Amino acid sequence: MFEYTGVIHVHSKYSDGSGSVEEIVKAAKESDLDFLILTDHNTLRALDEGYEKWYGRTLLLVGSELNDKENKNHYLAVGINKAFSTRLPAKEYVKKVNESGGVGFIAHPHEKRSSMKEHPPFPWTAWDIEDFTGIEIWNHMSEWMEGLTEENKYNRAVHPLRSIVAPPKETLQVWDELNLKRRVVGIGGVDAHAHKVNLLGFFEIEIFPYKVLFKSIRTHVLTEQKLSTDNDPLKFKETKKLFIDALRKGHCFVSNFYHGDAAGFRFFAESKGKHYQMGDTVPELKSVKLRVLLPNPNATIKLIKNGESVAEIKDKEAKFVVDNAGAYRIEVFLEGNAWIYSNHIRIGI
Repeated sequence: MFEYTGVIHVHSKYSDGSGSVEEIVKAAKESDLDFLILTDHNTLRALDEGYEKWYGRTLLLVGSELNDKENKNHYLAVGINKAFSTRLPAKEYVKKVNESGGVGFIAHPHEKRSSMKEHPPFPWTAWDIEDFTGIEIWNHMSEWMEGLTEENKYNRAVHPLRSIVAPPKETLQVWDELNLKRRVVGIGGVDAHAHKVNLLGFFEIEIFPYKVLFKSIRTHVLTEQKLSTDNDPLKFKETKKLFIDALRKGHCFVSNFYHGDAAGFRFFAESKGKHYQMGDTVPELKSVKLRVLLPNPNATIKLIKNGESVAEIKDKEAKFVVDNAGAYRIEVFLEGNAWIYSNHIRIGI
């Protein structure tokens, strides 16, 4: 498997971000990102204007964050060629994304904040839909905003990375429950806008520069082939397909780069001479071996089965033998800090 580390859920001047696509790509390259997925609200203007391509070794894909007429049910769509009307209900644009051959992820699904009227929540309410690709299990800006109050807003503005602790428990619970029925892919997002805020009425600061947020929640995508960095239209089309297919299959994991570089993490299963990656389903149910490899030797590895922690070990690697059906994933904590969240390997279900 070939690993590509990048950032998903970024906004530019084409919607409500403050940066141009060129500025955002520059920040991504300076942050050593392998890929970046732009998701401006209800527009694919960056795609139409030819920005989707390789920039050196950094791949820019252009998606869109879709929403309904109530500005709820935000959906990160990648691999589509046109945006859809906000008059459509979530069920319709989720369907259209699938029909386009794209993938889609529920954005910040469980927002509830009410402490500041000027920053309302944008939750997902259309849980009767069953054909979305996955869920944004960890969103930097959503977590930052959920904990924001008038009393702590200046401190959180000064420390935008330190204030991010872990994915919402409710989101993880729903994600685990859904994976008992089918594969539901988990990704991470930064929700970067690079907002500029006027402080004390006389000077303006950019509290969330793109380059800062690019050091926060990252998604690592594993592909079965090495991606070509050629911008030739035919080769790029194949590269994009390989990348999107890897996301669709759940061959990915989420990390918080602020606590350490998680590149090199692996979670896979072995059964009857075959290997299964994150996102895969193991049909057999007899002495399936789960293996974990870490880039850091001092981390705590937790095995999560159906939403419950069933084993824990502090080491650079771990092996578990499984004889019970379920949806298994890994959480890793580095010096007590939430660091890595794998996608599920579904066994016997």
